[in-house]
Order: sequence, then structure tokens, then C-alpha cells
Amino acid sequence: MQLHVNIQGQGEPLIILHGLFGTLDNWGSQIKVLAEQYEVYAVDLRNHGRSPHSDEMSYAAMAEDIAELMDNHGLQSAHILGHSMGGKAAMQLALTQPERIRQLIIVDIAPVQYSHDHDTVIQGLKSVSLNTVTSRRDAEQQLAEHVTETGLRQFLLKNLYRTENGFAWRVNLAVIESQYDNISAPPEGTPYRGKTLFIKGGQSEYITLDHKDALLQYFPAASYKIIQNAGHWPHAEKPAAFSKLVMNFLQEADNG
Repeated sequence: MQLHVNIQGQGEPLIILHGLFGTLDNWGSQIKVLAEQYEVYAVDLRNHGRSPHSDEMSYAAMAEDIAELMDNHGLQSAHILGHSMGGKAAMQLALTQPERIRQLIIVDIAPVQYSHDHDTVIQGLKSVSLNTVTSRRDAEQQLAEHVTETGLRQFLLKNLYRTENGFAWRVNLAVIESQYDNISAPPEGTPYRGKTLFIKGGQSEYITLDHKDALLQYFPAASYKIIQNAGHWPHAEKPAAFSKLVMNFLQEADNG
């Protein structure tokens, strides 16, 4: 699996992994800031963005993809930053191949089983008639019948692109739907005892007190930061606060 990757900057390697229905392009502003201090590898995970499609969508497979990417670029280890689904993929790598991780940053996700809370999104994307839409605005109008939140619609529509035969989704929607149980599942492996930072959006419910025991079971050396007035995408909603937390954690770890 040759993942699509955008490499910028110089310094220690830092790999960024996006969430479900996302792409590396969602991290544009963070890549620019973090690349001032690090060699940033922003990745499209399998079945997303410009990376290849596969019938398998599991965290074991995604962790192997990341390890393969590191091997292909001569990286014995790297800092790993993962959001949501990408955070679980990063956790899986840490729990199974801890030697590949320098410092680990997990954004707004816990190592637990989640419910099927993307059913509406999946049905909304499936409802868009790609054979008949003539513009992005047309697609948004169709999607709005299922996804009412404007910001979420705009995020999802970044997956839409024009081909010679009309419009298509970059995301492998069929496999995401069929493999969603794997996506909602927790990572598995041996507890990772390296330094780990969990960043939570203050208004998000993806990390709660109910998740504390599972989180500490897998990541006993974890520390926690909350970005107030942010939801599930704190890196986009509060970019300055987010990049400051990331920089401080990585630099403190390097110095300590």
C-alpha cells in the first residue's frame, strides 16, 4: 500500500494522520506551522484522498501502511500525530510497534468502541446522484437533505472531484460502509508506555470520563490537554492553540 504523502520542512520526522472522510489537505495550516520545526509527512490513509483503495479497512492494516511508509522513506521512528480515525491508527502502531514511535499525539479520540454515529453521513453521501450532479453546489443541495450542518457538509464535499465522466468521491464509500465495525472498534495490543499527549476539544464528546480507565490501561504515561470552545476538529477550530500544544509537547519531550 503506497500511501499518498506530502512532505514539507526539515528536522525530526512528524507524521500526520487525518480522520474518517478526511484527507491530508485538511491539515494545510497546521502543516505549514509544524514544518517550521519538523519534517512533516502528511498522509492520506487508505481508502481516502489520493491513496489507493482496498477492500480491507482495519487498524491493523492502517498501522502496517504507516510502518511501510516509514520504511520507504528510511524512517526508523517518527513523532506521530493522529486525529480521530487517524488517532486510532496511530494508537494501533504504538501498541504493536512501539519502537517506531518517538512521541505520540492523539487528537479527540479514545481507545474504545464507538457506536455507528456516521450512519447519517454515509447515507447522505450515498444519496448524492453523482451521475446527474453538474456542480459542487448541486451536490451540496442533495447532501443537505441528510447532513444539515453546513461545516460538516463542506468538510465532506472536499472528497468530491471532477472526472472525465462527471463527479466522483475520492473516499471509498462502499468499503467504509461495509467495514465500519472495524473503524468503530478499539485498537489492540500491548500497553504503550512512551510519552503520549491526548488533546480533546472542550465541546466534543469523543473523549469522556468514562473512557479514562481504557485510556490509562493502554497509555499509562498519557497526559491530557483540553482546547476550550472547540469541538471534534480542534486543529481547524482553534489552530493557534492547537499548534502551540503540539509544539510544546514535542519540544518538552525532546528536552526531557
